[in-house]
Amino acid sequence: MLPINVKNETARLRAVVLGSALHNGPTPTAEEAYDPKSLEHILAGTYPIEQDMIQEMDAFKQVLEKYDVEVYRPEMIENYNQIFTRDIGFVIENTFIKSNILPDRERELDAIQYIIDQIKPETVVRPPEEVHIEGGDVMLWDDYIFIGTYKGSDYKDYITARTNLLGVQYITELFPHKKVKAFDLVKSKIEARDNALHLDCCFQPLGNNKGIIYKNGFREEADYMFLVDLFGKENLFHLTREEMYHMNSNVFSIDTHVVVSERNFTRLNNWLRENGFTVEEISYAEIAKQEGLLRCSTLPLIRE
Repeated sequence: MLPINVKNETARLRAVVLGSALHNGPTPTAEEAYDPKSLEHILAGTYPIEQDMIQEMDAFKQVLEKYDVEVYRPEMIENYNQIFTRDIGFVIENTFIKSNILPDRERELDAIQYIIDQIKPETVVRPPEEVHIEGGDVMLWDDYIFIGTYKGSDYKDYITARTNLLGVQYITELFPHKKVKAFDLVKSKIEARDNALHLDCCFQPLGNNKGIIYKNGFREEADYMFLVDLFGKENLFHLTREEMYHMNSNVFSIDTHVVVSERNFTRLNNWLRENGFTVEEISYAEIAKQEGLLRCSTLPLIRE
């Protein structure tokens, strides 16, 4: 059996599901766009092509394997986007939680069923249908579980609102020994620069006590201040609106001192190195056009 175990975002990674861009399908229509950034590139004629995305994901796989990480991939489905595995499931401690994702994406879960079959069945759960939760909104930090949500009364009108308050409640009840903290995120259907699609679009912890944050991604300043107080302002890298748009917070930790980052994130990558991190730079700018980056395309299974 696969001994799944994840307790935070930065402990040494041993096994991960990396998404796939193989047979990704044609460019979606504007009506099929799930987020404002994809829509922007569909309308501009700059939506990423399959071959470029395959190359970017292959480079990511090579970095993971360089650090002896076991890399699983989804089974291939013809003409289907399978890049963002973070959305479809996540591991908390030794429990695998299947996400209730957008109905159009249900087959993505089927494509990793062969991996789920290697996990003890009693540790695999799926929330009730009314519970919405996606892995990009769920962030583990030792005693804490941070969860991005949207508390607006117009939740149902936002395709960019992915985790509801019932999702927060579900995780709270499933892990009563954890401190669950919900963050109310800014959402937009039309402007990607003002849309925190998931929590990892505006915050991510790094190392043992550092993090990346975008203040205006939070609807309530109190939520932002909670993280400032917890981590210390001097330990947080503050993003600009444009850096948030380019997904600078969506890097990926292989270990407490090793971070995979996009090579164009110059200011962030310099800060990381100044703070003692090894930065593995790769090109991922094409995949970023779909409002997802490195963390979004990974589903960690085992961290030490």
